[in-house]
Amino acid sequence: MSSSSALRLDQIYDLKNRVALVTGGGTGIGWMIAQGLAENGAKVYITGRRKDVLERSAQSFNANKSASGGEIIPLVMDVTDKESISNAQKEIQAKEGKLHVLVNNAGITGPVSRFFNDTTAPEHKDAETLGRAMFEHESFEEWANVYKSNTFSIYFVTMAFLGLLAKGSEDTEGYTSCVVNITSISGIIKVAQCHFGYNSAKAAASHLTKMLATEFALKKIPVRVCAVAPGVYESEMTAARLAADSVDKVGLGVVSVPVQRPGTAGEVAGTVIYLVSPAGCFTNGQEIVIDGGYTVVNPARV
Repeated sequence: MSSSSALRLDQIYDLKNRVALVTGGGTGIGWMIAQGLAENGAKVYITGRRKDVLERSAQSFNANKSASGGEIIPLVMDVTDKESISNAQKEIQAKEGKLHVLVNNAGITGPVSRFFNDTTAPEHKDAETLGRAMFEHESFEEWANVYKSNTFSIYFVTMAFLGLLAKGSEDTEGYTSCVVNITSISGIIKVAQCHFGYNSAKAAASHLTKMLATEFALKKIPVRVCAVAPGVYESEMTAARLAADSVDKVGLGVVSVPVQRPGTAGEVAGTVIYLVSPAGCFTNGQEIVIDGGYTVVNPARV
């Protein structure tokens, strides 16, 4: 039996000397997670396509050094480009030789047809009119792009860094490196929220999470894979609408969000910290929903 000291917060949630990579880590939910990991001792690489955004975010954190010793490092990487992913992997390989935490957070909204939920709109004249409007308003290219960013990238980034993640599992007895995919309640609920492409891509990401976790376990690869499915949080996708409207007008559910507020940085970062810390090492293949009760009261597949 382990000693009671092993149950202290600084032990079970210890992230010191851990190396993490957060895609889409310069803004929104990715930035919330990156800060949470770094504040608790991790060295966190944040990636994205916009170098200036990444550098500003990293500088804002590093200017006020965390007492934990954590830091944030900008790293340009396009999660939809294999060469860019490979270049980033080579840089982490050269600088660190291992990786303990991979957060696949980057994503886009894709095509949105807001008239779909407005039954007074002229597009709702009849089924033919509505179907034709949806057909014309969205494109195969837009759908392909949202799947490329929200689903395909999870596969390619995870596979590119799999060897480094396995190396990270060799550091500490009983500790296993972890991939956390940021999915969404949009992939769990049965309403479209005016964006069928986004919701179906997030549902695919949820199932991909379980497939990766199962296959790695069966093949004895020491890397866990889990997912976190946020509800309404402030991000580049939602900030403007949250400023102007209520949380329900962003969530677009059938029933109001019970807590009537967006989620906080601590709530999403804390969930990820649990999964990637020693406390989460017995958890694999799970998707944790953090949505203020949205999926409790709205039609969902769970």
